[in-house]
Amino acid sequence: MDSSATVKPYGVCHIVAVPYPGRGHVNPMMNLCNLLLSQKSDILITFVLTEEWLGLIGSEVKPDNIRFATIPNVIPSEKDRASDMVAFFDAVMTKMEAPFEQLLDGLELLPSAIMADTFLPWAVAVGNRRNIVAVSLWPMCGSEFSVYHHFHLFRQNGHFPVNLSEKGNERVDYIPGVSSIRLADTTSSIDGKQSKILDYILKRAFTWVLKAQYLFITSIYELETQVIDVLRSQLSLPVYTIGPLIPIFKAISASGTNHLQWLDSQPCSSVLYISMGSFLSVSSAQMDEIAVGLRKSGARFFWVARAEMNRLQEVSGDMGLVVPWCDQIRVLSHSSVGGFWSHCGWNSVREGAFSGVPFLTFPIVFDQGMNSKVIVEDWKTGWRVKSTEAKIDYLVTSEEIAMLVKTFMDLEHDEGKEMRERASELQQIWKGAIAKGGSTKANINAFVGDISEEIKHK
Repeated sequence: MDSSATVKPYGVCHIVAVPYPGRGHVNPMMNLCNLLLSQKSDILITFVLTEEWLGLIGSEVKPDNIRFATIPNVIPSEKDRASDMVAFFDAVMTKMEAPFEQLLDGLELLPSAIMADTFLPWAVAVGNRRNIVAVSLWPMCGSEFSVYHHFHLFRQNGHFPVNLSEKGNERVDYIPGVSSIRLADTTSSIDGKQSKILDYILKRAFTWVLKAQYLFITSIYELETQVIDVLRSQLSLPVYTIGPLIPIFKAISASGTNHLQWLDSQPCSSVLYISMGSFLSVSSAQMDEIAVGLRKSGARFFWVARAEMNRLQEVSGDMGLVVPWCDQIRVLSHSSVGGFWSHCGWNSVREGAFSGVPFLTFPIVFDQGMNSKVIVEDWKTGWRVKSTEAKIDYLVTSEEIAMLVKTFMDLEHDEGKEMRERASELQQIWKGAIAKGGSTKANINAFVGDISEEIKHK
């Protein structure tokens, strides 16, 4: 733990935050902590990270009220988790609880609440055993929560397990709060090794989330009103939407300044930003088709690709940059960026929507199909790269990509104009949630008030 952290006297609001050790989980948890502090500055937060994650973000700018604490890595190198995702997930479920409890035993200040990722169900169990308020943070959209919560409906309707080659494009409308959706875009499409993770989530995470005292969903009520109302009517615990959870404390690294200078030199809304996440990836054959398609399209692009960066730069041409990393929210909000090719991880969706850009959706697995559906069908702020009629494992060719990108980035295209107008309207809705009188602002204030009352009565 930070030796510089000053232990506050008993009675202060002390929250222990513990994210699942993955980028898409650590970031929203940190952003939530920043949001809480923006509403109540005298909160003390102990942010629990594995040793590897402390090395990755330990030097980032953070408020003085947040102090880091560490537990051992669950596997020797968490960077290799994508090579065996099931083994990593199993390790998180079985190896984090004991050191986390030891950490709690060593704290000088009793926690007022444990705020944990929904995919760490043991954290709720720890809170219940110790009579500490347990807050479950759902790191995906509300519609995806409803899919998991009502997963039995897939079985009842003969849609799990589902043969995607035969029924992937079949639409269902029986998930409460969720409009008609393709089976291929739901979690029922998960198979193979990943089905073990799905099984664990259904049997453990969604058993224990109902035993928490609060459920936080990283979305906003204004955009998922129907599904949030359904969940609030069905669950016995308070359900708070607390999105967009966009990072507040960000510093421009020296390695990123050249990227921003390049963006500064491009025409307004002319650049397609491309990022397919930090964890799962598409096949090398598909990456090649994307690179060739970009070159053929003639469009400007800014592509974050962690592997084979130099080769992809050579193949995709000189109309854009291929970089290993960037400050995504800063790039998305840049005036030269006019679109976002995304794998549709929920963090990226929130940041893109908050920045007011339209999407080209390219989901890979888990909740990304649902997020793509929300963007394209519900919000109408994006187009799919893969046709809904295409086979699930369909390789999108460079010719298809070139034509799509060229049309998508044409600012005079009628359908594109309408899409950009809706993206701007959506941006204002996201911003309104955290403004005075917005749903997120009200929810955070309500939670802080509840916790403060609990402290008074201890």
